[in-house]
Amino acid sequence: MTDNGEVLDGSGTNDNIETAATRNEPGLVSLVGAGPGDPELLTLRGKRRIEEADVIVYDRLVNPELLEFARDDAERIDVGKSAHHHPVKQREINDMLARLALDGRRVVRLKSGDPFVFGRGGEEQKYLHDRGVRVEIVPGITSAIAGPAAVGIPVTHRDYASSFHVIAGHRKREGHELDWDNIAHMEGTLVFLMGMESLDRITGNLIANGKPADTPIAVIQWATREQQRAVRSDLAGIRAAVDEAGLGAPALIVVGGVASLLEP
Repeated sequence: MTDNGEVLDGSGTNDNIETAATRNEPGLVSLVGAGPGDPELLTLRGKRRIEEADVIVYDRLVNPELLEFARDDAERIDVGKSAHHHPVKQREINDMLARLALDGRRVVRLKSGDPFVFGRGGEEQKYLHDRGVRVEIVPGITSAIAGPAAVGIPVTHRDYASSFHVIAGHRKREGHELDWDNIAHMEGTLVFLMGMESLDRITGNLIANGKPADTPIAVIQWATREQQRAVRSDLAGIRAAVDEAGLGAPALIVVGGVASLLEP
């Protein structure tokens, strides 16, 4: 970001910025997990990498408060995506990260949750490795665990579940459906991320494939943030409960006995 507040696009330069290149150091991309939303749940290493960064490339769900840890002269590049709206394509993000690092910059790729849990961190790591770019992974607390915990739901519990499964709630491509027969019969807790747009499809497929309609389910919106809200019901009734409460994305969905433990 320049002194006048302009956000650069990753190709611009600022002569006043001291980068790894001006220090004769090789560039580095740090794939940093920003945690589930609450800034206090960012790791110490993640905070340090943000403070050291020349450039921060961040996603839509990253809490803006985390950017306040950055240096005043650090570039901030928003590459956030939302449902059906990807203004910056993934291949462009990959190219940007490589270009900035090869230019000698210290780059933080800041991702909500953990970079390796549905964050495309694995794709970006491979792309950078293939081009000889130094890359490190800074794990973050995933919302798949922290989100339920924030409302009193443990993903495992001796009385309810000895395992949990984290599932992407949306499909990579149209026509490629999840294996609902397998999912419906999994032992333990099911946690769906990015699934609010597909809530009816998720519950309908679970019931159609043998999951009892009275199975407890909880929906948690803005988990760990001040605006956090949650509702619980069963598979048959969750749509009505969500509509009555006015919940929407971003939210995660928890299916299984542990959902009955949601704090009032």
